[in-house]
Amino acid sequence: MVSFRCEVHQNPYLPEDGTQVDAVVTVTVTADVDGAGPAATARPAHGEAAGTAAGDPAGAGTGRAAGGGPDAVEVILLDCSGSMSGGRKMAEAQRAAAVAVDTLRDGVGFAVICGTSGASMIYPDEGLAIVSDRTRQEAKARIGTLAAGGGTAIGAWLRAARALMLLAPDAIHHALLLTDGQNNEPPDTLAEALAACEGVFQCDARGVGADWKVDELRLIATALLGSVALLRQPADIAADFQAVIQTVMDRGVRDVRLRIWAPRGARIRFVRQVSPQIDELTGRAVAVSDLVQDYPTGAWGSETRDYHVCVDVPPAPVGGRRLAARISLLDGEQTLSTTKVEVIWTDDSVESTRINEVVAHYTGQAELARAIQDGIRARQAGDEDSAVTALGRAAQLAAAAGDELTLRRLEKVVEIVDAQTGQVRPRHSVEKLDEMDLDASSTLTVTPKTP
Repeated sequence: MVSFRCEVHQNPYLPEDGTQVDAVVTVTVTADVDGAGPAATARPAHGEAAGTAAGDPAGAGTGRAAGGGPDAVEVILLDCSGSMSGGRKMAEAQRAAAVAVDTLRDGVGFAVICGTSGASMIYPDEGLAIVSDRTRQEAKARIGTLAAGGGTAIGAWLRAARALMLLAPDAIHHALLLTDGQNNEPPDTLAEALAACEGVFQCDARGVGADWKVDELRLIATALLGSVALLRQPADIAADFQAVIQTVMDRGVRDVRLRIWAPRGARIRFVRQVSPQIDELTGRAVAVSDLVQDYPTGAWGSETRDYHVCVDVPPAPVGGRRLAARISLLDGEQTLSTTKVEVIWTDDSVESTRINEVVAHYTGQAELARAIQDGIRARQAGDEDSAVTALGRAAQLAAAAGDELTLRRLEKVVEIVDAQTGQVRPRHSVEKLDEMDLDASSTLTVTPKTP
């Protein structure tokens, strides 16, 4: 079994007439000490999965749900367009896909798709295969025959993944997408595909080399509750694929929602995940009632995530107390954990102006991500002054957070004179991969420094 625990970080005191309440909710998921990880305790399927399944016909694998279908589905989307023929990209993508297949748990449903101007099945011929020793070997043999050619239609790849996910509706759904280039479809086509896939599966997007667009893959990862990352060299793909699949295989709670109740007259300003990466959830709210909103968080394994919730509440007299929000995590109709955000109005200026350290830290992390992205866009537009201002602020925020990795990435794009004050100078010769790396990693956050 797994357990969810919530902890609220906030300054509960508001000044007279104050209305804005900020709180960071830390959610920690742990497995019981019997050694069974979250993946072993996935919610059983409620019905028979439809579609074709190759391998393990008796359902002997460890990843089968009670209804007979797999408890998890993984679809690997490999860019096989003409640009993948350059250098070692195709060979390393094949090696990475084989590593990913080897990392899957027995009993998991899976498929490998060749992405070009359309989407074609690599393995199996149709539907989903079930992971076993036999199907692993068959899949790897098929992967080894791939050749590059054609265009890049990422929307079509995602729709193909969606169709496969729907064959096992009660499973945990995940796709891993690799590309080395830019989408050739009209923007509306990709947007429509993302709208169709949102809520059906999660997707981690990876770009190899320097010819893909960070904004494009970030759009996909954001819509599908995943991550985006730059793989500098083709040789980096296999290790990244293995790490992603290992993380996915640990997930055992399928579709967790963050439910927020706010009192009548209150307004939820924003809800965002702030760790381990920044994901804006505000626009994903689903109204349950006049006072209750649900926000998707995807599948969970043994992990910790932080969420920043900002609520405007009606003011109260000095000494008044109010419940500003009740925050719950739900799996279906089962409540996994609940916590409260309470506020007190005071005329003590010391109490009311104190900023909770965790809230301050993640407010800075969100500003850091915006500053990096604004600075890079300014550089690309040739606006050197705006780029220096934004990236200087980014250096200052990274230094304050003790984020040495971001400082090292920034140093490759600007010359940092004094990180504490945000003084930087432009670099006129910057490798494109360094700029892309800084951009792609901008939404990754660090946890607050301990005293």
